[in-house]
Amino acid sequence: MKVSVFTLGCKVNRYESDVIIRELREKGYEVTEELEPADYYIINTCAVTAEAEKKSRQCVARVKKHNPDAKILVCGCASENNAKQFEKDGVVYVTGTAGKDVVSLLPETGINISDIPDKYEENGFAERTRTRAYVKIQDGCNNFCSYCLIPYVRGRSRSRAIGSVVAEVKNRSADVKEIVLTGIDISSYGKDIGCSLKTLAESLSDEDVRIRFGSFEVGVIDEELLNVLTNMKKFCPHFHLSLQSGSDVVLKSMNRRYTTDEYFEKVGLIRKYFPLAGITTDVIVGFPTESDAEFALSCDFIRRVGFSDVHCFPYSPRKGTVAFNKYKPLDARIIDERMRAMLDIKKNLKRDFLEKNVGVSHEVLFEEKDGEYQCGYTENYLKFYAADAVNDEIRKIAAKQLFRDGLK
Repeated sequence: MKVSVFTLGCKVNRYESDVIIRELREKGYEVTEELEPADYYIINTCAVTAEAEKKSRQCVARVKKHNPDAKILVCGCASENNAKQFEKDGVVYVTGTAGKDVVSLLPETGINISDIPDKYEENGFAERTRTRAYVKIQDGCNNFCSYCLIPYVRGRSRSRAIGSVVAEVKNRSADVKEIVLTGIDISSYGKDIGCSLKTLAESLSDEDVRIRFGSFEVGVIDEELLNVLTNMKKFCPHFHLSLQSGSDVVLKSMNRRYTTDEYFEKVGLIRKYFPLAGITTDVIVGFPTESDAEFALSCDFIRRVGFSDVHCFPYSPRKGTVAFNKYKPLDARIIDERMRAMLDIKKNLKRDFLEKNVGVSHEVLFEEKDGEYQCGYTENYLKFYAADAVNDEIRKIAAKQLFRDGLK
């Protein structure tokens, strides 16, 4: 029997799909991640934005159009948020973010949204599906940012036991060159089980595999953590440090619990320990409280930080959040104009950081073929192209010039 698994959204969903793939293969199913003939289709959905939820519904429609006789199972954040939107011909089973043990449910039908657990849900290790592996260390979020639906569909923060994380890292390091520690809010790791992200990093400090952290919140960055990271054998100095806005007024209305001064201080601290660290971020453009003046402040702050890359998104109203009920969205034309301006800033900052890395030797993990080049990523997360590299190797190599979206 053949099963096709589709994944939308974040690295946590990617990891959870890899667990599903492992379980399917262990039970003897043939598994694909392509849109091709299969007996069952499992769609792991996303709800972080309205567009992501729309894409989740469209994925169901694509499968049905490709195979009218398809038996479709839906799980994830979009179905947790609104299961009824997936009640359509061809969808035989719908569950949410908890109990994604859909493998044992393949013959089942109906809707079954399980209660979100108050402790981390262990589901075994993930299948290797690529050169870089994800290891989930945490789920849920306690932050309740005013624009964000995720705490409502993922539940409160809950941490995976250190021993379980270390065991999976050791297991995966035998067949991959890099591991990304991921979760919904990994900065809160350990608070519910009496430890911390620093403790986890210490437990992994001797592992002989590149270790990258998925993202950080400002509050977790301090001298103690950075000292531990410098002593890790193969830590990748890439900090995805969530910002969302460079305006204190907007940050407050977003319920983000820091100021731009605090954020800038933490960036300086990172660069004290890792001078060429890649520091990337997320920015929401066009939040309802963002005036022209606040947007200008945000742009100035983002330039001042000098990010290596900026992931910018237009504000997406999400029913059920504080912002949805409290604020009227800005005109779409204003948001579009600001998005174009932010994308220009992103482009310039990325080029500036690439130029700083020309002439610098980096260890690059080469992962895939792109025309005549093999390409991969440096420790500080810059894309690197080389004509004579080999897939799945790590090579120390100096960048000679900017090339396409990275270095060569």
